[in-house]
Amino acid sequence: MLAAYFDCPGGPENLYVKNVTKPNPGEGEVLVKVSASALNRADLLQRRGKYLPPEGASDILGLEAAGNVVGLGPGCRGQWKIGDAVMALLSGGGQAEYVTVPEGCLMPVPKDLTFTQAAAIPEAWITAFQLLHFVGKVQEGVLIHAGASGVGIAAIQLVRLAKAVPIVTAGTEAKLKATEEAGAAVGFNYKNENFSEKVLAFTQGSGVDIILDPVGGSYWEKNIKCLNTDGRWIIYGLLGGGEVHGDLLSSLLNKRATIHTSLLRSRDKKYKEQLVKDFTEKVLPYFSRRMSPHLKPLVHSTYRLDDIADAHRTMENNKNIGKIV
Repeated sequence: MLAAYFDCPGGPENLYVKNVTKPNPGEGEVLVKVSASALNRADLLQRRGKYLPPEGASDILGLEAAGNVVGLGPGCRGQWKIGDAVMALLSGGGQAEYVTVPEGCLMPVPKDLTFTQAAAIPEAWITAFQLLHFVGKVQEGVLIHAGASGVGIAAIQLVRLAKAVPIVTAGTEAKLKATEEAGAAVGFNYKNENFSEKVLAFTQGSGVDIILDPVGGSYWEKNIKCLNTDGRWIIYGLLGGGEVHGDLLSSLLNKRATIHTSLLRSRDKKYKEQLVKDFTEKVLPYFSRRMSPHLKPLVHSTYRLDDIADAHRTMENNKNIGKIV
């Protein structure tokens, strides 16, 4: 089968399509013929040699995919049958013609969605769902950094679904416009506005309960300022670096605030299957056009597998609003 590959870490130019061995489904696994797979920051980091796959995972890129069931491994419980349209939460291997998936990490493709739209859901939306409900215990106000990213667009809609208030930051007016259309209550341009002052003004001084942050160290002071008492700062990426300069602990202590860190890819199968089950039951029905509120993945652009290097360049240059598939 064909798969996205690189022989040594480096830039997008190292990517190419390689003929590799087609996987066979093991115990409790399903073989999926992939129609579409979405790109994530983790793929860029892995390509650079900075984010190795978990032990036992495929070294092929791709953390989410959508397609049809074409094979069932021994011990499958009958949840899926040949031909089913599914989307998969993966530890790797999605950017290939076929991928094997534990049966509990599959979800049905909502009838109103294409495979392209479905491929934009598993990693991004389940990450946002996990951060808000398993880690953050969403209540009232949520500040979402990188609001126009795949996770950001998902988080905005999930915060609304939880009847809380999504506040976002983004780096361009076009991205802020997209977050508004997704349901953000208000958005601030972090490049030319002090988002902590703006958040405090919008919340009448109370601040937010939760911060979803893929940026990290460079935001710490502003994050603490706009976090309310007993608030939760959830870090799930380090785009702004991991170093902190200043008295972070005193600032946290004064607000009784907590820092949580979270990575989904390295979680064990049992955790992921419970997460997928909860998401399927509580969120997936809202992707139907008949439901209100109606959830919708945002696809920025699509690329052929042969053009995967161009897809990586688009994400590295922060050009995407929503998902690249």
